[in-house]
Amino acid sequence: MTPQTTAQEMDQSVLALVREERAKALSPREWKFRLRGHGLSVRDENGTQVLTRLPRGEMIGVLPAEFA
Repeated sequence: MTPQTTAQEMDQSVLALVREERAKALSPREWKFRLRGHGLSVRDENGTQVLTRLPRGEMIGVLPAEFA
């Protein structure tokens, strides 16, 4: 995938999981920690947040602005 992959092109179940974990977390730091438990990571690239798979950092897509 390219860095231009948007949330609309991302698997909706993955995006729903990211939203659920963000709602449960008290801070962005805790949210990122919780995502690691699901094998996901958020990486900042040029002012956008990119969702990746662990451990290799394979890009899933760019997160919507609501997560910033």
